[in-house]
Amino acid sequence: MSSLLKKILCCGMKSFPSDLPEGHVRVYVGKDVPCKFELEANYLNHPLFEDLLELSVDEYGYSYNGALRIACEIDLFQYLLELLRSRNPQAHYMELQDLISKFYASNGGVQKASAQF
Repeated sequence: MSSLLKKILCCGMKSFPSDLPEGHVRVYVGKDVPCKFELEANYLNHPLFEDLLELSVDEYGYSYNGALRIACEIDLFQYLLELLRSRNPQAHYMELQDLISKFYASNGGVQKASAQF
């Protein structure tokens, strides 16, 4: 587990939710109106996910109450989850900027201002 993830889990989560299935974590995604996701904890070790967490530190810092918070567009996060769930080997070699470019290319090239990190 990366040191960043350890810091976020140790500093950010003051209590562990009991209603989550074993091996899952809760994250809130989005800046203005966050959306709640429950996902497999092993996704937290994926390099693309770690990059999103690193970018979110600027927005939220390391210490806060509750679930992990990801500061990115909800549609982009869902795209990442679909990629990880598909077990697409391409995801292991992709950089975050490549993921963002591919996401917007598949959505007609429209990029919202809130997607900028």
